[in-house]
Amino acid sequence: MSAQESCLSLIKYFLFVFNLFFFVLGGLIFCFGTWILIDKTSFVSFVGVSFAPLQTWSKVLAVSGVFTMVLALLGCVGALKELRCLLGLYFGMLLLLFATQITLGILISTQRIRLERRVQELVLQTIHNYRTNPDEAAAEESWDYAQFQLRCCGWHSPRDWISARLLRGNESEEHSVPCSCYNSTATNDSSGFDKLFFSQISRVGPRAKLRQTADLCTLPAKAPIYREGCAQSLRKWLHNNLISIVGICLGVGLLELGFMTLSIFLCRNLDHVYNRLARYR
Repeated sequence: MSAQESCLSLIKYFLFVFNLFFFVLGGLIFCFGTWILIDKTSFVSFVGVSFAPLQTWSKVLAVSGVFTMVLALLGCVGALKELRCLLGLYFGMLLLLFATQITLGILISTQRIRLERRVQELVLQTIHNYRTNPDEAAAEESWDYAQFQLRCCGWHSPRDWISARLLRGNESEEHSVPCSCYNSTATNDSSGFDKLFFSQISRVGPRAKLRQTADLCTLPAKAPIYREGCAQSLRKWLHNNLISIVGICLGVGLLELGFMTLSIFLCRNLDHVYNRLARYR
């Protein structure tokens, strides 16, 4: 066997093994996303907040798992069977995915200010119409989840909730904020949020107020809540995780470039192997 044939054989089995790994990984991601959709109650109680964000991410995981499995299957079969059509399709899908990622990166970097302004408008609109429109329940639950995870309240500050029509207090009653703003660390009560968020308990503590109507859980603005806005918390999170995010993006991009290079190299050199085998026959 010549050096070229040995190299092609090594590339073929390298592509097969790595794509087999990604096929199994895609299957696990798909099963996990499907499991969340089927076993909704357990995961909602485990996460401790709303179902809408969990449902969205479970669908994203399921779709991502299917796409990963299809792409890896093309690479496995194409490399093992040396089928140029599958290798070409595998290369094309990887190229399309890589181009999409590059385009998104350019759009985010060049349109960052416009994107931030648009996100701010959507968040403030969600706050203003909080629990007044049933069609916006998913967005409202997602924002509650974001406040809980980022440990923040409002976009700029908790004062943003003054504009919420349903939570706005009258002259004799101060305005309220959702229970997702509750700062459990301020009271050394790690279970406080669970007590406040779920509607089984009518009152927790001397200041907490729970409204059973439409499962609305609120707190007075003077209660122990997060005082930092989510815009600042999000900037801190991005700053603290910037190296990790850039590293992951570069790693994924280099991996895709490597697989594209190997697949197109194998695809273009199959003719030389076939011609050499034909001569021996």
